[in-house]
Amino acid sequence: MTARRRLFVELRRRNVFRAATFYAASAWLLVEVVTQLVPVFDIPGGVVRWIVIAAVIGFPFAMLFSWLYEWTPAGVRRESEVPASESIAHLTGKQLDRMIIAVLALAVVLLLVNKLVLRPRIEALADRSIAVLPLVSEGGDAGGEYFSDGLSENLIAALSRFHGLKVISRNSSFQFRDSKEDRRKIGRKLGAAHLLEGRVRREGGRVRIVLEMVRAADGETLWTQRYERAYHDLFALQDEIAATVAGALQAKLLAADRRPARGDRPPGGSLDAYNAYLQGKFYEARNSEADFRKAIHHYQQAIASDARYAEAHAALSLTSTRLAGRFLEGEQMRMGYAQAGKAAQAALSIDPGLAAAYLARGKLRVWADFDWTGGAADYRRALQLAPGSSPIKTSLGEVEAMLGHPQRAEVLTRDALAADPLNAHAWHLLATYLMSLGRLDEAEQALSKAAEVQPGMFGNQEQLAIIGILRGDAAAALRAAGQEHAGDWRDAAMARALQLGDDRRAADLALDRMIETQAGKAAYQIAQVQALRKDPDKVFEWLERARASRDPGIGLLLYDPLLRPYRDDPRFAAFCRKVGLPVPASVPSSVPPVRDAPSQAAASVKSRQPGSSQCRQQASAIARAAAHCARAT
Repeated sequence: MTARRRLFVELRRRNVFRAATFYAASAWLLVEVVTQLVPVFDIPGGVVRWIVIAAVIGFPFAMLFSWLYEWTPAGVRRESEVPASESIAHLTGKQLDRMIIAVLALAVVLLLVNKLVLRPRIEALADRSIAVLPLVSEGGDAGGEYFSDGLSENLIAALSRFHGLKVISRNSSFQFRDSKEDRRKIGRKLGAAHLLEGRVRREGGRVRIVLEMVRAADGETLWTQRYERAYHDLFALQDEIAATVAGALQAKLLAADRRPARGDRPPGGSLDAYNAYLQGKFYEARNSEADFRKAIHHYQQAIASDARYAEAHAALSLTSTRLAGRFLEGEQMRMGYAQAGKAAQAALSIDPGLAAAYLARGKLRVWADFDWTGGAADYRRALQLAPGSSPIKTSLGEVEAMLGHPQRAEVLTRDALAADPLNAHAWHLLATYLMSLGRLDEAEQALSKAAEVQPGMFGNQEQLAIIGILRGDAAAALRAAGQEHAGDWRDAAMARALQLGDDRRAADLALDRMIETQAGKAAYQIAQVQALRKDPDKVFEWLERARASRDPGIGLLLYDPLLRPYRDDPRFAAFCRKVGLPVPASVPSSVPPVRDAPSQAAASVKSRQPGSSQCRQQASAIARAAAHCARAT
């Protein structure tokens, strides 16, 4: 008998082949089970990849074990120590045969269930997905766009109440206003099987709407409907359209949402109040200080027409909070927050079951009061009332991160992006959570997606600069910081990035400029710069100033990788208690610390030897350019 033949016989006798088959079948079954659970429990897709890698790595060890050891009635023993008369390898082989058959049978059952039950349901759900593109205003009055936008948004809200119908959120579907793109591309970008588009004309006392439902896969028109009603029948018309569209997609009302479809309408049925509310929503969506002020004016008009208009009170509260937190400071900020508080309380008093009211109060609690747990409770209640709302999921994700749970924030934000895939802000937030978790490559991809959705977005390059800092790459951090929008954003990005380089004079000047121009509104960001300078006393001094000025940046504290090195300082825990944040138990071991650049071995030394490196030259040039641009603006 040849050596090869003897080896083959010995492998069979020791059940190595059977062990290999059982191992492969079990690994396959495990991967199939996890693959099916991924979408159900929001398990990260990388888990499946790591299971496959672990199975491949473990295979040779399992085979080595089956060669060297044997199962006996006395337990596992070395094969060389088992006399031939006591060996029960043949019985063990039969047991392995039965186990292999059982595992393969389970795998076949799982495949059949997936093919015949789960997959058809998933495909059917995908078929019942729709994006309402912004309806086109066809003249009548000069400001007709706010009215057509309002009708579009009302349709989105009404359709979201139907079970099994995936409705793309306003933020994403409105990206295609006046778009000339092919319908198939639009459907693919939005993840929607159907598109609803149309035209609106409001003229005199009449409203005319022409709607068309299109199958995105091939651009085929499935049905077209023309409506014409008196303007005072607007609300009945909205209900009729929503029911028609849902019926065409064979969707049924959610069991938990069978209340009358009031939507965002005033309880008294005042069309003047509703008209003012729609104008407020139109300006609020533009996200500038001037437009926020216009929106607040229109919401106040809506409330003046109907004091019990809870949706208008909630919208007034949310917009006032956003105006105060993003654009105001000092007494003006406090007045804005006070107005937001009154409006939120009014909304909840009128309608305790209004999701928008809890969203508004939650935002106010987080931004104005640093009441993170109270804000989270309001967001959770809002999500119970409106489980399909992407804005609420995004807001809850933010506060979960603030409370030190970036993993939960990631899950909520990815869930929100499923119905709002073109939300640049959500992609940006997702990147910050991934940075906190040390997944820098994924964070960079999320920022790229945000930039793709909204080119020139404020803050994207700033976050890319922080990724460069976390990698210890001074040149990359400086390049990204230099590409941020001129003004406060670039100044803050440059001040951070320059701390990693060799040019201490440029680093000092950047910090001094930031203190001179942004101390009242960016104290938290200055604390970040001090953290990179490794100056603990200054870090906590500026954190205290951030608390005193109600800087919303404090919400970043528990997931900010730049401040992570200071978590062991007793002052960190004391500060967390002071601002109402939970004291972190420990730093996750999976998150890498901020790495120093190779050229920063003597970064604390301010005087340098003559000569300069390429990185130092680049830092100085970008710092001078940033200062020049900031003075020009």
